[in-house]
Amino acid sequence: MTNLRQKTAIALVSGALLLGVGGWTMLGAQTPTPPANPGAPANPGEKEKHPEMRHALRAMRVAKKHLEEADHDFGGHRVEAIKALDEAIKQVEAALKFDKE
Repeated sequence: MTNLRQKTAIALVSGALLLGVGGWTMLGAQTPTPPANPGAPANPGEKEKHPEMRHALRAMRVAKKHLEEADHDFGGHRVEAIKALDEAIKQVEAALKFDKE
């Protein structure tokens, strides 16, 4: 049964990421400003480190915000999806911090 819960949580997080990535441009000014990017280039001419991971991080934060503000609980999966997003955000932030060291 736990395996089914894990698969469901992974599917929800994946769907939330797709929703976040796909809806990123539609959100425009409504999207909260994400925290500063620790690996962002200091000089405008430099290339940003790991742009895909940073984009995914922003998308996960947006997806989490949508889940938190949703009017329904997605069949009881909203809480688990938020927990999974929290963990995924934490891991990506740690990976980016580790690369900076």
